[in-house]
Amino acid sequence: MTGFPTTRPSLLVRIRSRDDQDAWGEFVEVYAPLIHSYARRRGLQEADAANLTQDVLGSVMKNAERFEYDPSRGRFRGWLLTVTRNRVNDFFSGLKRQARGSGDTVVHSVLEQEPGRDEEDWDEDYRHRLFHWVAEKIRSEFQETTWQAFWKTAVEGQSGQQVAENLAISVGAVYIAKSRVLSRLKVRVREVDDDSEWVDHQADR
Repeated sequence: MTGFPTTRPSLLVRIRSRDDQDAWGEFVEVYAPLIHSYARRRGLQEADAANLTQDVLGSVMKNAERFEYDPSRGRFRGWLLTVTRNRVNDFFSGLKRQARGSGDTVVHSVLEQEPGRDEEDWDEDYRHRLFHWVAEKIRSEFQETTWQAFWKTAVEGQSGQQVAENLAISVGAVYIAKSRVLSRLKVRVREVDDDSEWVDHQADR
């Protein structure tokens, strides 16, 4: 098992304790769909992707107590991609051994598929999922008008003028609302990720 790299200390330090159910719950909510999605993109069937996801999460849980925060060793999600990619490659290696004996052309076809832009796709999927996960977590902290002003401008891409007219507030109030929610969203993201600079870009997509 490759040694743990860095992420913002909060979540990974918390999961060093197997008794911190809240931390593990958040960890699974954030990372399980990411692992599962990667496995499916690589060609695993639903059941195999689900099993692989549980296998990777089990490996993290087994080794979490040894985690030490070290900024020089890279981001956690990069390390997790490496672990997940290795497990997927192991899975396909097993299929290849079976395919040699069976001559299964479907298996050979899957094995010939290239992983593609692994890191780019992984990071894009991760940021999209984390953004929406955090947004769901913090929504209740804001009045509905404030939230709608943020969501319609930052996520749906509507103009401040259009949103102001629809919500019957000033344009200035729209952008204040957007700024307030984005600031809170970045704080919450930093509890999971050591980098929150991408949030502005994700919001404007």
